Amino acid sequence: MTGSTNVSFVSRLDAWRQRHVSDRELVLVLAFMVGFLASLAAYVLHFIIHEIKDLITSGFQVATINWLYLLYPVIGIWLTSLFVKYVVRDNISHGITRVLYAISTKQSRLKGHNTWSSIVASAITIGFGGSVGAEAPIVLTGSAIGSNLGKIFHLDNRTLMLLVGCGATAAVSGIFKAPIAGLVFTLEILMVDLTMASLLPILLSSVTATCFSYFFTGGSAMYDFKMDYLWSLERVPPTILLGIACGFLSLYFMRLMSWCENGYGKLSKYPYLKLLTGGVVLSSLIFLFPSLYGEGYDSLGLFIEGKTLTDWMQVMSGSMFAGQTKYLVLYVGLVMMTKVFATSATNGAGGCGGTFAPSLFIGGFGGFFFARLWNIEQLGVYIPEKNFTLYGMAAVMAAVMHAPLTGIFLIAELTGGYQLFIPLIIVTISSYLTINIFEHHSIYAVRLAKQGKLLTHHTDKSILTLMSMDKIIDRDFKSVGPDMEMGQLVHALSSSRNDYMPVLNENGDLLGEIDITKLRYIIFRTELYHRFHVSQLMTPPAAILGANDPMEDVMKTFDRTGAQYLPVVNVDNHLVGYISRARLYSMYRQLVADFSAE
Repeated sequence: MTGSTNVSFVSRLDAWRQRHVSDRELVLVLAFMVGFLASLAAYVLHFIIHEIKDLITSGFQVATINWLYLLYPVIGIWLTSLFVKYVVRDNISHGITRVLYAISTKQSRLKGHNTWSSIVASAITIGFGGSVGAEAPIVLTGSAIGSNLGKIFHLDNRTLMLLVGCGATAAVSGIFKAPIAGLVFTLEILMVDLTMASLLPILLSSVTATCFSYFFTGGSAMYDFKMDYLWSLERVPPTILLGIACGFLSLYFMRLMSWCENGYGKLSKYPYLKLLTGGVVLSSLIFLFPSLYGEGYDSLGLFIEGKTLTDWMQVMSGSMFAGQTKYLVLYVGLVMMTKVFATSATNGAGGCGGTFAPSLFIGGFGGFFFARLWNIEQLGVYIPEKNFTLYGMAAVMAAVMHAPLTGIFLIAELTGGYQLFIPLIIVTISSYLTINIFEHHSIYAVRLAKQGKLLTHHTDKSILTLMSMDKIIDRDFKSVGPDMEMGQLVHALSSSRNDYMPVLNENGDLLGEIDITKLRYIIFRTELYHRFHVSQLMTPPAAILGANDPMEDVMKTFDRTGAQYLPVVNVDNHLVGYISRARLYSMYRQLVADFSAE
């Protein structure tokens, strides 16, 4: 009874809205709501993470090792796995990739549980020490909030895409109090085109989320950064070198992350073995290097806000390296290189989190490592460690995400260090150009790009990506067997609405097809009806399409062959149906019109 009452209320609300509120006004109202709810979700997530961490680590000693580091991460991953398996019952990993997938293949429709499930799962994972970030879960949460609000009011797919973009923008803006970074993140990562129709809602969500984040957490920036050393031309060469180094560091991160994920994926049939393997790797690394615990922003703060060796030494607190000044550079280098193993072990074992924070973490440690080594070896002009920590954060994030603007504006807004714009531009360009030689897609997009399901700023390719193979396949067909006589074939053709008939064997495999236009000279010669069989009359199709072929390849196949229809088979070569050239181009033109409409 309650469910029907809720449906009735929503229906009445939608009917009232259609009479009194225009679609444009509704989008602005929803954009504001998305901004508020996304910032609230970000605050709740970080609050839970900090409460869990403070509760279980409050008694830890700073100067000595803590054995419970070997236990807590495993407990967190185990609890997360149970929550996902028995409560959510759906895959919620790779949050930003799931948003990209929803935009390109599901008409920007995200499930209702995505508005809260990632918050709970990632809070447990990170609070207990999982070495991942909270940003991807919040981006998924914000995007799901936008998508589900749009679905309530039955908005079209293009508007849903805009609201998903509003949610992602609000998530990033709310987490970092960085409205511009949130905006460019949506443009660079989610590939949502910025038009006059979409600019205002996205900006409204961004500013709303930022304002409410200030309300929830105070008015200070994430880091108390002080500009002690102004940028100068003599520091350009080391800045470029750092960018190139970060490009290769990003490549190391992406390739090793992919390799580790594939390894854990092979253990999917053995969940407890996967949990044990990933848990042992993660807990061992955190035991050796406590800086790997959780997101790692506190450790980065020591480099950004610290000024002396004493300040920086705190990063080794709780480890076997504590108090050993001579091992600082070694410790930082080891943490930088092992972070990817900790992150992949967290997600691979069943935890929930993203790679946003790990990329910032690796970049920050890489920047400090580079600057500290440079200054110890006295390779030239002194380069400030705190500045280069920030440069490294921007450079690795820009390269891993293929988002140079996001890297530039995020670090500038994160610290209030707007005087760093020129070196941030230099280092992100150097890093991005370096990795682009080896990887043409971001860590989020590479999986979808391989499947041809990635939405880009190329309008024609975006339209083809948005087209669904499922919706244009005609499954209403009559088939014939290869041993059928010509007389029976003529009778079958007379009752068919198409000019073609597929020839299938008893297993449903496609052997060829009968084209009535090619039989018109003999079809009325009754004396041949018992002389010929279908196997003698069939011809191979001009081309065969796979059920999972990217639409761009489908379009190219039609252009190459000039065919009016082509068969579609599944991985077992069983016929699924036919695609008509006319229907394909009709849907394409309709989507172009919808996509271009303001």
